[in-house]
Amino acid sequence: MKIYTKTGDQGITSLLGGTRVPKSDLRIDVYGTVDELNSYIGLLRDQEVNKDRSELLKEIQDRLFTIGADLATVPGKDKVKKPDLLSEDIELLEREMDQMELKLPPLTAFILPGGHTAVSFCHLARTVCRRTERITVELASFEPVSELVIQYLNRLSDFLFVLGRMMALELDVEEVTWKPRI
Repeated sequence: MKIYTKTGDQGITSLLGGTRVPKSDLRIDVYGTVDELNSYIGLLRDQEVNKDRSELLKEIQDRLFTIGADLATVPGKDKVKKPDLLSEDIELLEREMDQMELKLPPLTAFILPGGHTAVSFCHLARTVCRRTERITVELASFEPVSELVIQYLNRLSDFLFVLGRMMALELDVEEVTWKPRI
């Protein structure tokens, strides 16, 4: 199978279920942003500090592929075979956050992204996740979107914030806090 098909050369692509839409369609933007987020999670998985979390981060990447497939499916095409996103996937993120927060100092100020390249990558992933969530919510105002998808993205951005803090702790990097000029 060739990677190029030439079917998108006119700026049109197919959703799962066969409907052809412009590549500028909001649905395409949404699952394209999920793909961008997945790439950042892969970058996090490649960081030495996350070697013990590699399988968890791969699991998150798998769920993002699931979300991408869901978002790439024509609404109402229930016969399209695709993987399921489950409430247990959200619960996994919550359990992992709870475990990390047991080791973290209490949060007393806003955290500025930075302090270490690996931590900065985590903050980039978090902000891309928030953008993904925002445009998914926008899509949901026009077309059906699974509530679990929106919940998972919301929880994942929380997870990435906590993970960034955990990575800073493990890297022995001082968290940079925001000190507003008042």
